[in-house]
Amino acid sequence: MWRVKAIDLSRNGLEGSIPSTIGNCLDIIVLDLGYNNLSGIIPRSLGQLQGLQSLHLDHNNLSGELPAAFQNLSSLETLDLSYNKLSGNIPRWIGAAFMNLRILKLRSNEFSGRLPSMISNLSSLHVLDLAENNLTGSIPNTLSDLKAMAQEVNLNKYLFYARSDDTAGEYYEESSDVNTKGLVLKYTKTLSLVISIDLSSNNLSGEFPKEMMTLLGLVMLNLSRNHITGPIPENISRLRQLSSLDLSSNKLSGVIPRSMSSLSALGYLNLSHNNFSGMIPFTGQMTTFNASVYDGNPGLCGTPLVSKCQGESLDGGNNIVVEKGNGYLDEWFYLSVGLGFAVGILVPFFICTFSKSCYQVYFGFVDKIVGKLVRLKRRANRG
Repeated sequence: MWRVKAIDLSRNGLEGSIPSTIGNCLDIIVLDLGYNNLSGIIPRSLGQLQGLQSLHLDHNNLSGELPAAFQNLSSLETLDLSYNKLSGNIPRWIGAAFMNLRILKLRSNEFSGRLPSMISNLSSLHVLDLAENNLTGSIPNTLSDLKAMAQEVNLNKYLFYARSDDTAGEYYEESSDVNTKGLVLKYTKTLSLVISIDLSSNNLSGEFPKEMMTLLGLVMLNLSRNHITGPIPENISRLRQLSSLDLSSNKLSGVIPRSMSSLSALGYLNLSHNNFSGMIPFTGQMTTFNASVYDGNPGLCGTPLVSKCQGESLDGGNNIVVEKGNGYLDEWFYLSVGLGFAVGILVPFFICTFSKSCYQVYFGFVDKIVGKLVRLKRRANRG
């Protein structure tokens, strides 16, 4: 088996524990045992696979802590251990061991403790998914040091592994399920363009870290179902690539920044069940979201909610703009009427000055009109 480059036994209903002898396959660069019924602990022998680039053990029943031997997997680019029963703290060494790591998924396990600040050393990281655990403490300010996420423009790179000179194609195409916009989407060929942080459904606290606003490449951000406090940073408008933002079920407060209306890529937004207050900035991109986005924030008012803010008109406060526009049109209307009246009177006058018969007919007609208007006015005065 020393010539094997990829082992993909995913979705086969395998049971039992992972054999420790798999650590003898020193040449493999892909190991995918995901979507099975494997149990027991992760064997330390996997730490011998120093050339491993992609490791998928997700959707099993694995338990125990992350083996310290994983520190030897310095070539690893994808680590997916999501949907298991792994426990303990997320080790500090994870930030020093995996300098090439692009995807880190520990979702839906039983990890506890604080999120280690060393995780910010993962300079190549594109996807960080630690949702549905029992992490506590505040979100480290050092997340702003995730260099790959700070790049506003990312080039698409197909993530193929286990290339072979003996075959026409590649052995293994990297893929990943990403929770976004309330859905689970599978990415393959465009996976390298996904820049995502999902820390939802933990017990995180502290204020919304304004330092995260330097992660200009962020496409998806989910901090929902935690205990995060404070306001949304005003400079959130810097995240121009953001297409999905979920901050629901926290303790966030203050006004919703007006700058959010400039997030033109934002297609999914959930701010429900917080303590936001004041008028909703219903302009720009914010006009594309309905009232359900703001449920559970009794202090909010204005369109699209039924409750109006003090001094807001029934049509959502847009009457000022409309009136200004109508006044501008009215000015042009009256000006055009005046010009039309002048043209209608003066043009026939100048024409008829050269014809006596025309002159008599035209002014005779005008006399009759004036006479009728005078008689009507007298009758109105008598009445």
